[in-house]
Amino acid sequence: MTKKSALPHSEGQSQEMRLYRVVAGKIQALIESDGIKPGERLPPERELASKLNVSRASLREALIALELTGVVDVRGGSGVYVSQVVEEVETTLPEAGAGPFEVLSARRLIESEVAAIAARVATDSAIDAILRAVIEMEVKHDDYATNENADRNFHMAIARATGNSALVGVTEYLWNQRGRLWHKLKEHFQTEDLRLETLKDHRNILEAIASHDPAAARKAMRSHLERVTRTFSRG
Repeated sequence: MTKKSALPHSEGQSQEMRLYRVVAGKIQALIESDGIKPGERLPPERELASKLNVSRASLREALIALELTGVVDVRGGSGVYVSQVVEEVETTLPEAGAGPFEVLSARRLIESEVAAIAARVATDSAIDAILRAVIEMEVKHDDYATNENADRNFHMAIARATGNSALVGVTEYLWNQRGRLWHKLKEHFQTEDLRLETLKDHRNILEAIASHDPAAARKAMRSHLERVTRTFSRG
C-alpha cells in the first residue's frame, strides 16, 4: 500500500516551509524516483546529503521527521531503511515549528549573551540556584528524566540570574521548542561522552558566572552548545 504525502499544506498556511520539511519531501521523492523498496537501505548520509545538495544537519532533521511519521526506520550503526508498511497510513510531519538545529543556533546566539549578563549581575542567591541545578544533574546522571529537568533548570537559573524577565521568557520559549523531533534526534545521537562533557561544560559555565567573568561565561556557554550541535549533526 502507498503512503500519503508527509508534507500536507495546512489550510491557510502562508509562511515559508521549514527547511527540514522541504528536505523530507526531497527524500520521499528520491525514494520513489530511485525505486527504493520497503526494507531497503537509503544511501549513506554523506552521499544522500551530497545528492540532495543539503547540509548533514538538515538531512538528519528530515530523516528523523520521516521516522516519526513511519516513512523510514533509522537503525543506529546500520543506516536508514524504508519502512515496511503493512497498511496505508496518514503521515503528517511533526511540529511545523523550528527544527532542532535552528533552535540550537538561536540558543548559541542568545544564551551565550544571557550567560555573560548573568556573570556581570548575578547575586549570591542566583549563583546558588545555578549550583543546585549542576549538582542535581551530577547526582541524577543515570536518571534521564530527572537529569533532563535539571538541565533545563540550569539554563533557566542562568536566565533568571540576569534579573531580566524578557530574557527569562526568551530562554523558556527556546526550551519549549524541544518537541518530538528534538527528543528523537537526542535518542538516536546523544552519546554518553556528550552527557559527561555536558557536566563539565556546566561546571565551566557556573565557575565563570560565579567569578563574574562575562567573557569566560559567554565562551563557555557557546562552547557547550557548539559541542551539542556537532554531536547531533555528525553522530
